[in-house]
Formats: sequence, C-alpha cells, structure tokens
Amino acid sequence: MNADSPFNVALLRQQVYDYLRGQMNSGELRPGSAIHLGEMSTRFGISKTPLREALLQLENEGFVTIYPRRGIVVNHLTEEDIRNAYEIIGALEAAVIFNERDKITTEEITDLRRRNRLMCESLENDDFDTFYQHNLAFHNIYLDLTENHNLVRTVMILKQRLYDFPRRKGFVKAWEVASTGEHDQFVDLLESGDVRAASEYMRDVHWSFEVQKPWIHKYYRELEKGEGLKEEMAGVVR
Repeated sequence: MNADSPFNVALLRQQVYDYLRGQMNSGELRPGSAIHLGEMSTRFGISKTPLREALLQLENEGFVTIYPRRGIVVNHLTEEDIRNAYEIIGALEAAVIFNERDKITTEEITDLRRRNRLMCESLENDDFDTFYQHNLAFHNIYLDLTENHNLVRTVMILKQRLYDFPRRKGFVKAWEVASTGEHDQFVDLLESGDVRAASEYMRDVHWSFEVQKPWIHKYYRELEKGEGLKEEMAGVVR
C-alpha cells in the first residue's frame, strides 16, 4: 500500500495529532514553542502530508498558529481566549440542559449529586487529578444526553485548552470549593423542576467569566509564583 494513500495519511495524521496533544498536555511543548515540520518529518520517518493535516487540525482548534513561510508556534492562552471559552461553553451547556430537559430524570439528578460529592471528597484529600476527572464527569452527565456531537466536541476541545494546555499541577482550592457549591445550586434548581433557571445559572454564574474572573486571575497568579510561568501567563494576569 502506498505510504501516502488516504487510509495511511488519515491514520498517521491522527497519530501525529495525538502525539502533539500529549506533548502539550505534559508540558513538553509549551506555549511559544516552535514546531518544525522538516524536523518532525525526519524524526517520525513520514512524509509532510499527515504532519500538515495534523497541524491544520490543531490550528483549527486553537492550539497552534501556522505562519506561512515562518513556521508553526504553540499558542499562548490569553485572557481573551479564556473569556471566549467561558462564553461559548456556558452557552452550549445551557442549551443542552434546556433542550434535553425531558431526559433529565431522577437518575441523572442522583448521579449529579454523587459526582459532586466525590468532587468534595477529592478536595478534602487535596487530590486535584481525581477532582478534575469527577468534574468532567459531572458536566458529561447532561452533555451525554444530546445527539449533537459537534456541540460536545466543541465543548471538550475548549475545556482541553483551559485545563490541558498543559495540565497544571496547582489549583486554587477555594475556587473549587465554590465550584462544588455552584454545582449544588444548579442541581437544586433541576430538582425543583425549574430547568430554565438551572440552564441560565450554568451559563450566567458557573461559566460566567465576569463572575469567575477573580478566581481565574488568582489561579494563574498562583501558577506564576509556583511554576515560573510569568511569560506564558502575561496575557492572562494583568
């Protein structure tokens, strides 16, 4: 089979994409880093076609910028990026909650409370990795109800940019405690039957950049002090 057949190119593109995302997640490829197409082609022993396609996908998702004749650079996460991500995630999650309201049963409400309880237990143990997984699972309980897979994919990519770019070791515990309180309020609204208020609360409080801004700034300041990310976070902490 030709190495550049459509099947092979698609497979290689996904492998390169997964590799680069893993490098970003681990911090091996940090914001501001350059990606050299020729170097990668030689390292992997593959043609530039799947590399270009993987990088185009990463650019479409906001992880890198391709500069014609200048190269590829891993993007910084700026305050504007975070503001935009919160606005989009809030709007999309609120839409799912309201549109899929007939699918939110006692079972989903019970599962939401269970996940939030597990988040609280993780915080008591200062286990942020486990907290993070339960947090994603909490929101996925209602996201899994929609058949709009493009919507879900958009939300997940934006969350990856916020949380896995790279995955950060520190966290502001008081923010996460406040977040679990917001989850409780959201579930209370669902349980009361006021789904519109619940969806608006998720959009206008939980995913409101203005509401969460003090916590967001504190979070990145803590990271700056703890991990020496001053240059990387210059666009966020002002």
